[in-house]
Amino acid sequence: MFAADKRILNILVIIVLTCITFIWTYWIFHNDVQFEVIGGVVFVRILASIFLFKDYSLSWSKVTQKTFLLKSLVYIAAFCVYAPLFYTHVRIALMLSELFFYLFSITFVMYAYYFLINRSRVEKDKSLIIYGAGKSGLKLEEEYRNSSYQIRYFIDDDKRLQKRSIDSVKIISQQELKEKLGENKYDLLLIAIPSASPKIINAIYDECKPYFHEIKILPSLDTILSDTFLSNQLKEMTVEDLLARHPKDLDKVKISEFIHGKTILITGAGGSIGSEIVRQCLKYNAKKLILIDHSEFNLYQLLEELKSNKLIPVMQSVLNETLMDKTFETHKPDIVVHAAAYKHVPLVESNVEEGILNNVLGTKICIDLSIKHEVQKFILISTDKAVRPTNVMGTTKRICELYAQNVDAKETHIVAVRFGNVLGSSGSVIPKFKAQIEKGGPITVTHPEITRYFMLIPEACELVLQTGAIGENGELFILDMGEPVKIADLAQKMIDLSGKKEILIEFTGLRPGEKLYEELLIHESDKKTAYESIMVTNKTPYAIEKLCIDIEELFTCNDKIAKLKEIVPEFNHNAH
Repeated sequence: MFAADKRILNILVIIVLTCITFIWTYWIFHNDVQFEVIGGVVFVRILASIFLFKDYSLSWSKVTQKTFLLKSLVYIAAFCVYAPLFYTHVRIALMLSELFFYLFSITFVMYAYYFLINRSRVEKDKSLIIYGAGKSGLKLEEEYRNSSYQIRYFIDDDKRLQKRSIDSVKIISQQELKEKLGENKYDLLLIAIPSASPKIINAIYDECKPYFHEIKILPSLDTILSDTFLSNQLKEMTVEDLLARHPKDLDKVKISEFIHGKTILITGAGGSIGSEIVRQCLKYNAKKLILIDHSEFNLYQLLEELKSNKLIPVMQSVLNETLMDKTFETHKPDIVVHAAAYKHVPLVESNVEEGILNNVLGTKICIDLSIKHEVQKFILISTDKAVRPTNVMGTTKRICELYAQNVDAKETHIVAVRFGNVLGSSGSVIPKFKAQIEKGGPITVTHPEITRYFMLIPEACELVLQTGAIGENGELFILDMGEPVKIADLAQKMIDLSGKKEILIEFTGLRPGEKLYEELLIHESDKKTAYESIMVTNKTPYAIEKLCIDIEELFTCNDKIAKLKEIVPEFNHNAH
């Protein structure tokens, strides 16, 4: 009943406004009022309102620019009908003037109603500034308009926008903000630049954090949900936002062509890298995914999360060649991604034999079975710790690279891809630091100068699949990890973000096999690919017969470290 009343009210507005605007226009033109003309115009406008876009039912409380456009089209269409009927009685100039006056009047009434209905009745006791006067910033301004926050300014680095305003909210520069605030602080800063690089976000955060009690950020463009309010997608600043790199040359078409419709076997599928490879393969519409992992819990978690009928969990170890052979024979994978490995440096240093068996033998078995079963592409996940290694883990991965480069692959294309630390992976420093902060500190860092390369897990995994798409047999790819990050600076940034300024950083000394600086290349003769984010190294020759003998001896010899040094001469154990 109420909705029907509103529609009737809309028609009454048409009648009343038409009468007012015609009488006013007649008076301006010094003409006598012709009520039969007004009645005809009212009748045509009501018909147009009913039959065109159902204009009479448009909600004024939710008016937008589109509403104004639709109403304009309705009344211009009506004009095209009544103008030829009455042009002998009334001048066209009068009818045109009345039309524009009518459009102005109904728009004014409509937006005045919208403002009165939607004006905030909440006490605005908090201050808000939006960094970014683009589409995202405007959308956030609209969503926060009726909140308890008073939107004080937009900040934008575009000089063309500065000194202007949006709905009476001034657009200022970062420097102007400092001048206006002095020693004061605002409650909330929203960084509404989803396309900005982490370097820019980092700079904004460092510049603005002294002036705000709280800073929130929109996620990157790739992860913003178009069907959800932007204000619901705002999140607290995290260290991942400040360190993440978003490769500009990610070739999603190439990856899709590589993955679409393929059967893919992923070892270590329940781990940080393996599980993200699974997610990416689902996203790119793989036909079937064979998930190899010896951890029941990891597989269970992944299956519970993804709930896809394309997933086939296989709970077995890569060291069990008989069972692995049956899995290859049963599922006949097109692509194998070998992510299973022991990666924690100190743990492998304490368990040398197990580290060698799992990393070297496990990789050799997977490569040999891929060749035997004519897999199209085998992708070995390697690490920057394989470069001039100082620890057993890095050396085992270097041996895996050598085997991948020199084995007789027949019809199988084998490629290896090397990258640094991924943000938030199990065993990485970020989850460790977060746990230490939650406990009240201290944060433990091994050395004041220790640095590492970082990349987000999804970005690293997509680039891994991209290397698989472009790789040919025996190639070793290196992902561009950007600039190395000092771990002490990372720890301090996480303390700042937590707001727990009292937490201290303690330096505990380098652990066995730990480097101060990680490297990504063995030789300076690395080559660019078609993509800036991916480089390729020259092949390192190693007679495969000798390598196989050396690997067998590695499994049986007493002095594992000496044999590792023989196979990988650049291995300098425990050098920092």
